[in-house]
Amino acid sequence: MPPFDTLWPDSEAFDRIQGITGEIVKAKDNRRVVRFEVNGEVFFLKHHRGVGYREILKNLLRFKRPVLGARGEWTAIQRLDELGLRTTTLVAYGERGFNPANRESFTITRELRDTITLEKLCQTWPDSPPAYVFRKTLIERVAQLARAFHTQGMNHRDFYLCHILLDVGAGLDQTKPCTGMLYLVDLHRMQIRARLPQRWRVKDIGSLYFSTLDIGLNERDLIRFARGYFAQPVDVSIRDNRSFWRAVAARCKWLAHRQARNLAT
Repeated sequence: MPPFDTLWPDSEAFDRIQGITGEIVKAKDNRRVVRFEVNGEVFFLKHHRGVGYREILKNLLRFKRPVLGARGEWTAIQRLDELGLRTTTLVAYGERGFNPANRESFTITRELRDTITLEKLCQTWPDSPPAYVFRKTLIERVAQLARAFHTQGMNHRDFYLCHILLDVGAGLDQTKPCTGMLYLVDLHRMQIRARLPQRWRVKDIGSLYFSTLDIGLNERDLIRFARGYFAQPVDVSIRDNRSFWRAVAARCKWLAHRQARNLAT
């Protein structure tokens, strides 16, 4: 896609990304994320250099599917686009090498302008809560978003408020219903199956719940989310899915305990 389809011949793509400079957003192990500009537009490069046999073995021993490169992200972006769910715009991607331990790959996505993460948006809620109608509609829409990709066999694996963005291009008025578009981002660990096992639904919703612990949600808010997530009346969504919600609460508690333990060390 423009502008890289004309700027970079396919044979030069991997040579070109080596020379990309800009703001280093993340650099960990064999993966780097760079924010850079081309022709006045802002893009993000996610460059994977291969995880190595040690990382693959470590994940397999923990019964986890290793993230081997950028392919999972570009596949997830394309699948969300097919479903009509908003995410970042993929403008370039590539992969080379057959060995999964040292396969090199990348994605380039266009920056989402005029957006705010729900984590940042909700930070002020305990001291300056939004109007009831804004809070209600936003919770319902997040529940519908989670339901939409879960029912299509997709799980995020990092489903926190910081990875959901709200479009504020038309302004942000928290006294009215929330109507801005929601974007799901940071998809490099996303998985896609024909049918999503419950344990992955629990992990996603438990992570989301954990990320809302400090924003002042009450029991009615949680019930509202439950109703939207299962698209059922409140009594049915709670009664018929009690084991699910107990598992979500346990997952949230485990994450909180892990965070406290890490902060103490």
